[in-house]
Amino acid sequence: MALRAGTEMIATLDGTLEYRGTDSVIINVGGIGFQLYIPSSTLSQLGAIGGKVSLYTHLHLRKDNVSLYGFVSNEESALFKNFISVSGIGPKVALAMLSALNPQQLAMAITSGNIDLISQVPGVGKKMASRLVVELRGKLEKEWEEAALPLAPENTDVIAALTSLGYSLREATQAVSSLPDSKELSLEEKVKLVLQQLAGR
Repeated sequence: MALRAGTEMIATLDGTLEYRGTDSVIINVGGIGFQLYIPSSTLSQLGAIGGKVSLYTHLHLRKDNVSLYGFVSNEESALFKNFISVSGIGPKVALAMLSALNPQQLAMAITSGNIDLISQVPGVGKKMASRLVVELRGKLEKEWEEAALPLAPENTDVIAALTSLGYSLREATQAVSSLPDSKELSLEEKVKLVLQQLAGR
């Protein structure tokens, strides 16, 4: 169980998972319990209570509050920091984005200017999505130049249809990414194909 220093005051935490909530955990490090707010993607990858965990962290300082945020990967941590650097976007919205889409999906959406997809995240409207694209597109294109392949804009309607049927934004985006690259398929045909894939899992 160790606390390692990095570019931030607290860069990572290694310890024992002591408590698991809906949006936060408590990690015991050498007898001290640290509460970390985390996206649901990180929560789903943590093991059972009492197990060993290691998270990347960000210490967020405000005049009236000090909060610690945790992430299972460096990519999630880096995106979180990028998001909160954008005017009007706080930690709560940044966590919502990481809970709705995985890091690669978010990078793809921003670098391809897919405002419709980004604005489907709860708490993120088109105005905020546009600001994210304007301010982060160039930066993320450099950081994700090999990993972020644009998601076809015409598939945004398919994602919207799937989320209206009860699938999460993350599930819908992942399923749509495997659709054949064909503009001849209608929206109904694409939705039908994706539903067949999801049913076959």
